[in-house]
Amino acid sequence: MYPRLRAVTCALALVASCATALVAQAETYKVGATATGVPFTFLDVKSNSIQGMMVDSAEAVAKAAGFEVEIAQTNFAALIPSLTARKIDLISAAMLRTPEREKVVQYSEPVFEYGEGLMVRADDDKAYTSMDDFKGEVVGAQVGTVFIDELNRRGIFKEVRGYDSLADLTRDLALGRIKAGFGDHPILAYQMAQGTLKKVRLVESYQPHLKGQVCLIMRQGDPQMLAQVNKGIASIKADGTLAGIIAKWKLD
Repeated sequence: MYPRLRAVTCALALVASCATALVAQAETYKVGATATGVPFTFLDVKSNSIQGMMVDSAEAVAKAAGFEVEIAQTNFAALIPSLTARKIDLISAAMLRTPEREKVVQYSEPVFEYGEGLMVRADDDKAYTSMDDFKGEVVGAQVGTVFIDELNRRGIFKEVRGYDSLADLTRDLALGRIKAGFGDHPILAYQMAQGTLKKVRLVESYQPHLKGQVCLIMRQGDPQMLAQVNKGIASIKADGTLAGIIAKWKLD
């Protein structure tokens, strides 16, 4: 082999070796996501994997920012405890940003924004507009959400019941065990459109009180991870990837 050709070959081999090493060294973060938040996060029974808009977003951010992700199914109420206990490294779910949560965890730049929705029985045709319309009634929301915190804070209801999932909440609502149920509006609207919620309706006249941001969530005290994640979010916003994900899950 000619000396120059040998040198070029060696150089190419070195570049390939370095590239392989960089790929091998890419950080892998365990991402907590729930199985009950369709279309943000949910368990796809066909593939037995967590899918959804926030899963797609986390994977797109990881690709843009140069790290890997492993999706870990986690109960909604256990997401923040799992993060602070270092069982997971990121949360990617329909968990609104609040001052109370920011005392414990840190949030990325926003990925999506929305407010709460109101569900009542299908035979209840009243045009409700506020939580206060249910003063003295039994109402419900999912455990761990800002909605149940707000219902409890108001202190005007006969009882506030907590549910592990929206399916449990809407079942009790359909059976007349509660007068109203509050949850993530996009999730409720998506499930109504898919026909998975029976004998209940989403109240169109209702005005949400708790509009908020959905972000990727990390432990406090890690500015490097925050910068890395925000870099990825900025990239997928700029190139249209995030808009495509939102459209894919009919959230636009």
